[in-house]
Amino acid sequence: MNMNYRVEQTDGAELLAESNGCSVYRLRNEGGEGIITLYQLFPGVCLGFNDFHMQYYDSKFVPGQDMFCIDHCREGRMECPASEEAYSYVEAGDIKLDRRLSHEGRFEIPLKHYHGAMVGIDLNVACDSIKQEMKDFPVDLKNLQEKFCSGIYPMVLHGEKGFEHIFSEIYAVPQKIKIPYYKIKVLELLLYLDAMELPKKPLGKPYFYKTQIEKVKAIQEFISLHMDENFTQEELAERFDISLTTMKQCFKSVYGSTIAAWLLQYRMNHAAVQLKSDKERSIADLAGMVGYDSPSKFAIAFRKVMGMSPTEYRERQQM
Repeated sequence: MNMNYRVEQTDGAELLAESNGCSVYRLRNEGGEGIITLYQLFPGVCLGFNDFHMQYYDSKFVPGQDMFCIDHCREGRMECPASEEAYSYVEAGDIKLDRRLSHEGRFEIPLKHYHGAMVGIDLNVACDSIKQEMKDFPVDLKNLQEKFCSGIYPMVLHGEKGFEHIFSEIYAVPQKIKIPYYKIKVLELLLYLDAMELPKKPLGKPYFYKTQIEKVKAIQEFISLHMDENFTQEELAERFDISLTTMKQCFKSVYGSTIAAWLLQYRMNHAAVQLKSDKERSIADLAGMVGYDSPSKFAIAFRKVMGMSPTEYRERQQM
């Protein structure tokens, strides 16, 4: 079985290295690049690490086998389908479980970075290979798939501390024990999922319709292009014809923060670049560029984000 589906059937993949059951690939497009490292653990089971610094990646994968996949997000966030016209977002600490039945298409990465791990299982092969590796292993993989992935679309779980414990140890393993240690952690993960009791209330994270997400992305682009101006959230909601509550909830789901917090970070990052590159521009002029009519208010905001005043930041850059 070939578990390199995320790489070989994704545009722009390049094999960088391959040895001893480990393959390293690079994805590149105009939005950035990503590195995928894959380890073959058992027949039908692989563990992958995704390090993406890109706006999106395109997948052409259509599973040719009965699959069960578990994704853990360590940093960043990624868009994933929740229904035919709706999406949810996987963020740091989340687990996504699916059968890769909706894995064809474009996957947006709103913060332009995503880091995490993925366990891919071909049930037709792994059911036997795992039991050969560990006799009397109590987990029925097909029942586990049905428990979490009875439908076409992924299930996203949030806030399960047991997952965080398992995956935190996966990310820092000495080279000489990687493969045997990964095997143990994957078996532990499967045991944990098998023992996990599903709550009576529906699992999963909130999802939003494509039209709502498109409006929120347009709002993000608009305020970034007009950061020297100040708009109330009511004005933004009216301008883009979206309810205020939906706009707030959807923006936070897509970008991981409120509109105000995102805009503050964006403005201060832009100001930091200008302080470094344009040494002649006054602090007052720079304050106006990023939407502040008072240099003192700008200095307070800059210190809140950067931990120092604009003047101190410029002096350090010059040094």
